[in-house]
Amino acid sequence: MQYKDDARLDTSQVRSSGGGGGGGIGGGKIAVGGGIGTLLILFLLSNILGVDLTGLAGGQVASGPAQTQSEGTSNEACRTGGDIATDRSCRFVAYTNSIQQYWGETVQGYRPTVTRTFSGQIQTACGTATSAVGPFYCPGDETVYLDTGFFDQLSSQFGAQGGDAAEAYVIAHEYGHHISNLIGDLGRGQSDRSTGPESMAVRLELEADCFAGNWLAWSATDPDDAIEVITADDLNRAVDAAEAVGDDRIQSSMRGQVSPETWTHGSSEMRKAWLMRGYQSGDPNVCRQLMDPNVSTGAAA
Repeated sequence: MQYKDDARLDTSQVRSSGGGGGGGIGGGKIAVGGGIGTLLILFLLSNILGVDLTGLAGGQVASGPAQTQSEGTSNEACRTGGDIATDRSCRFVAYTNSIQQYWGETVQGYRPTVTRTFSGQIQTACGTATSAVGPFYCPGDETVYLDTGFFDQLSSQFGAQGGDAAEAYVIAHEYGHHISNLIGDLGRGQSDRSTGPESMAVRLELEADCFAGNWLAWSATDPDDAIEVITADDLNRAVDAAEAVGDDRIQSSMRGQVSPETWTHGSSEMRKAWLMRGYQSGDPNVCRQLMDPNVSTGAAA
């Protein structure tokens, strides 16, 4: 992924936070879009206990009273796209700026939010999250949370190729949940706690993948974007990252068998298919078709 050296970066959209203790979910707000680390933990416990616990993975962070999170620090050194070459953390600002620029131009009444990076543990309006949860979106404070160490895990543990485009896809997916929240799809979907390939949980994840594809298509052509070029290799890396975190691939890797009835995020093929549908169409309305239970979530949809 290449960046425009002279592109101005808005550092207010990314905040860096330290860890903290205590807290948990409050007000019934449930974090979505992550849970990859949680899935791994449940797979391990399932093997130890001999009971399938993976159906418990619905995106929750923790239980207990909610607590607030301090504002954290901004990334003052990240002023232009050229700063990414000397300070790699600036790439998170570039991703976030680009994604929010797209949605600000696409969704009427879009509410900008922030990407909050952390290490180890953080308190959110959805509760206390740790690195084990993976990236997630909290509708309670409309914030995307990202443990920056996750991207090493994406390659080392999930076998993804990695790279900037893979990282950008992950963040774009979480902002996809922000869009689902703003347009009401998230609220509708979270009332259904079922699992499986056609469940609302899977539909929301695939919708977020599709929305990420919409952004990738826009970023590849917009002249004012902070990202200079989206190459074929970038697209392949984004697709590869989506496939790497498919429920079937994680289950097969951790347990040696696949249990579709417990899926909460969708198979590798489904995630690839909907990411590409978003990219090829460039139309968020194509993604929203997933909210219709008569529309199949399968790759052939």
